[in-house]
Amino acid sequence: MTDLLLRPAVAQDVAAIRELTRPYVERRVLVAKPPVAYYEAVQQFVVAQAGGRLVGCGALHVFWEDLGEIRTLAVDPAVRGAGIGSALVTRLIDQGRRLGLDRIFCLTFETAFFAHHGFRPINGTPVPAAVFAELLRSYDEGTAELLDLDRVKPNTLGNTRMLLTLD
Repeated sequence: MTDLLLRPAVAQDVAAIRELTRPYVERRVLVAKPPVAYYEAVQQFVVAQAGGRLVGCGALHVFWEDLGEIRTLAVDPAVRGAGIGSALVTRLIDQGRRLGLDRIFCLTFETAFFAHHGFRPINGTPVPAAVFAELLRSYDEGTAELLDLDRVKPNTLGNTRMLLTLD
């Protein structure tokens, strides 16, 4: 896509981000979130814009000093296959490096896509017990997914845990 612009999201993008994620939420590929969750996390999002409209989004959430997660990655189905998802993942990985992260986690059905970007399937939770105990204090649903807590299992059945170790 030649006129693709990647940029940090702003609060005014939340409605379009929610519209981009809607089909994925309906198919249970992404976890449903209330509007307030998107506004609270807007600074974590990068959006892809083409032809004056948003065609993709993704977020990088930091869990701990060395670990982040790519989450809420969505591309308008009308332009899937045009490299927008890859551009977003590359930007989010670069952002993780700038933040000093050593590893980036994702929970996905798109294992081949993330494997293409260097992610590898893992078993269990990629944090030591002491960090696990600290993360239990988080109210973030994504943290509950990372920790594989029972209350989020209905939303994550069939997903694969994948991890990228940054150079």
